[in-house]
Amino acid sequence: MHIRMDWRSVKFDWNKARAFLVTAEEGSLSAAARALGMAQTTLGRQVDGLERELGIVLFERVGRGLTLTPSGIELLEHVREMGAAAGKVSLSALGQSQAIEGRICISASETYATVLLPAIIAKLRLQEPGIEVEIVVANHASDLRRREADIAIRNFRPTEPDLIAKKIGDAHAVLYATPDYIAKIGNPTQPTDLQRGAFVNLDHGGMMLKGLNTLGLGLTEANFPLFTENYLVMWELVRQGAGIGILDAYIGDADPTVRRVLPDLEPLVFPIWLVAHRELTTSRRIRMVYDFMATELKRS
Repeated sequence: MHIRMDWRSVKFDWNKARAFLVTAEEGSLSAAARALGMAQTTLGRQVDGLERELGIVLFERVGRGLTLTPSGIELLEHVREMGAAAGKVSLSALGQSQAIEGRICISASETYATVLLPAIIAKLRLQEPGIEVEIVVANHASDLRRREADIAIRNFRPTEPDLIAKKIGDAHAVLYATPDYIAKIGNPTQPTDLQRGAFVNLDHGGMMLKGLNTLGLGLTEANFPLFTENYLVMWELVRQGAGIGILDAYIGDADPTVRRVLPDLEPLVFPIWLVAHRELTTSRRIRMVYDFMATELKRS
């Protein structure tokens, strides 16, 4: 049921309520004035005006500071709710009114940032030349809650409740090597034949070893004499014939210098998620880029 509000009973304006709220939280008129970027005398007049309009005393002076009276303490929680609501109104208005132009930060792994994103960003800039793009290259997950990026491409579903995510598809990770290296290890025809090969390791935790052994390879740590956390370095080692590497088939199949090792071997499957902070979807610019990337990545 909608209850009609008696607007004539509202005896104060938001500016004075805000002055009271910030003064209460900062503890003094001088600190509140600095926080609001206004003169201390102006702020003091607003607080005094609120006290006169409400007919109550909000603060008592203690030394150089201010202490809330019982009436001030009772009013504070209500004004805090007003402040939170005002913030939501401002955020909503910003999302509705702001132009598409502006900066956006996108986080992706080295391979996605190098191979997938450039074509997508070039197409985006043709469509929206006012958008400025920063690409953060990181194999770890950027913290969107701390605004390390606006949008991220990830290979796992986020669990944080304040993030939104859309699954774009699945990446099929496949083993690759040069034709010469494949011949060097005897042209393997079955998974256990790869025990004769050297692999480029991508993690110290043994996840790659465990993942490959789920495919029946029977590898040991001795099969991983090369290590790098950089996927581009790994891929160049593979292209130079130093060993076997694993990469998204969409990227690996496009490289003419390598071919799949055991083409019939079941790939390792990783999901591709496009992630953003929930609040950022109120921004027209970020919403537009998020939807654009989702469409383009599905075509990739």
